[in-house]
Amino acid sequence: MPSGVWVLGFVSLLMDVSSEMIHSLLPLFMVTVLGASALAVGLIEGIAESTALLVKVFSGVLSDYLGRRKGLAVFGYALGALTKPVFAMASSTGMVLGARFLDRVGKGIRGAPRDALIADIVPAGIRGAAFGLRQSLDTVGAFLGPLLATGLMLLWANDFRAVFWVAVIPGLLAVALLLFGVHEPQKQEAHIPINPISRENLQRLGAAYWWVVGIGAVFTLARFSEAFLVLRAAQGGIPIALVPLVMVAMNLIYAASAYPFGKLSDSMSHPKLLVLGLAVLIAADLVLATDDHWTTVLLGVSLWGVHMGITQGLLARMVADTAPADLRGTAYGFFNLMSGLAMLLASVVAGLLWDRLGAAFTFYAGAAFCVATVVGLLVRATRLSMK
Repeated sequence: MPSGVWVLGFVSLLMDVSSEMIHSLLPLFMVTVLGASALAVGLIEGIAESTALLVKVFSGVLSDYLGRRKGLAVFGYALGALTKPVFAMASSTGMVLGARFLDRVGKGIRGAPRDALIADIVPAGIRGAAFGLRQSLDTVGAFLGPLLATGLMLLWANDFRAVFWVAVIPGLLAVALLLFGVHEPQKQEAHIPINPISRENLQRLGAAYWWVVGIGAVFTLARFSEAFLVLRAAQGGIPIALVPLVMVAMNLIYAASAYPFGKLSDSMSHPKLLVLGLAVLIAADLVLATDDHWTTVLLGVSLWGVHMGITQGLLARMVADTAPADLRGTAYGFFNLMSGLAMLLASVVAGLLWDRLGAAFTFYAGAAFCVATVVGLLVRATRLSMK
């Protein structure tokens, strides 16, 4: 495995520690401190996450045009790190929205160039393992962050703002590691700027790539913001300081499963793995809809983590496999554009259902959408086998 993949993985780990220290507490901070509703949480989370995915289009296209990836990735990580103090100072949901927006703009800027950089430096035969490894290290940070947040909340008597200030440190360390620890591969030939979104280049992406884009959007519709997992845990009476442990559990499972399933994608049918991932998400939704006892919620979020481990590295590998090398940044950008629109819609609908009909109905609706998606995948597979 090239050393650059490991370094990028640890950069993701540090930034996720920083982000998840905040995000694991943010829904409760908005509801208990700022007085926000579940719909407001859904709107803010949907706008924030979809913004990150939308921005990836432009950063991906720009990285293909320039023929360089690292500079954009550094800028994106730096923007994310510099927004962290705003959460600690937020006195309204508007400030939280602004901070989340800029934070996710940074994520959007860095995402596509980083993934394209991994595809550039990794041999084709181990792409699944490479994306799985980066995702595993990323997710280690995603469970260390909530774990650290829980310890500090207990130590500092539920002082949200103090925890948010500590989150600034690993974010700055991530930027420094990327700046000095990753070297972009040299091009064998001089790069000639192209227009990645010209009609000719978009046609070069091909039907197989656009099918992957559609699948990614459908998966995102079936899986709304993880903020609702935090709210579900709080409904069961878990003390506020311990609620982040729910995200620790999910991300621990996610981290443990991402690399094995990523490696498995190098040799197993991708449609079969996609169906398996949706089946696990259906089980997670049904469990979470059933009860809000902490043991039930723990089982549900653990299944959610397995679903993420199966599907996220797989979809990233499928984009790399179906896109030309010189258009990989653009390919990841459009993939995340569609996923961003789906995330916004899914989170808003989930917030409305939560406020109007209750938490259980929200998760039942998610399970129903998953079933419809599985049926669609099986129908397509049947049609292809008949040709």
